[in-house]
Amino acid sequence: MADAVLTAQAARRTHGARLWIAVAALLAVPALHAALSGFTMAAVLDWQPGLAWREPWRLWSAAWVHLNKLHLAANIAGTLLVCALGIAAGVTTRAAMAWALAWPMTHAALWLRPDIAHYAGLSGVLHAGVMVVAVALMRSGVPRQRAIGFALAGGVLVKVAAEAPWSDMFPWSDTLRIATVPFAHAAGVVAGAACSWALGVTTQRRVDATPR
Repeated sequence: MADAVLTAQAARRTHGARLWIAVAALLAVPALHAALSGFTMAAVLDWQPGLAWREPWRLWSAAWVHLNKLHLAANIAGTLLVCALGIAAGVTTRAAMAWALAWPMTHAALWLRPDIAHYAGLSGVLHAGVMVVAVALMRSGVPRQRAIGFALAGGVLVKVAAEAPWSDMFPWSDTLRIATVPFAHAAGVVAGAACSWALGVTTQRRVDATPR
């Protein structure tokens, strides 16, 4: 009986990890493909508030557009980190679903800022993914995981607050030549947290600790 329970738990953990990896792949692979086109697809795929109503694919495709190779490289690296973070935390199927749902929600929130005429990149959705992991850990049945979750969430919130997402200014990195949109980061955090709580996201290890 114990062996059957462990096998079922391992299967659930593997399924959650595979779906989490699938979401990461859906973010990264099309972004790489778009880059191979020579960054010529930006006008068709990026976020533009005036067009998104009649071209709703931009709610997803905005994540695949990048300003240059350095922008792409930074976001691909970030995707790999978020993917690894989720797997290490023991994400479940619900966590992967929450991240997938937060993807278009993050971009939809940009309608609140019509002054952002264009937006492109993975950073908003990556912030959502980190928040999904943080909520999963905070809702874990293991005290150490909860502590890590609260620390992770606190770190993300401090970062986003320091970026002043309410500001009209969008800082430009002279080093990487990447224009950042702090509001998109904040939108990702909110979307990730909301989707996680709505779906009751937690870590797989909470199931392991539940008496049977």
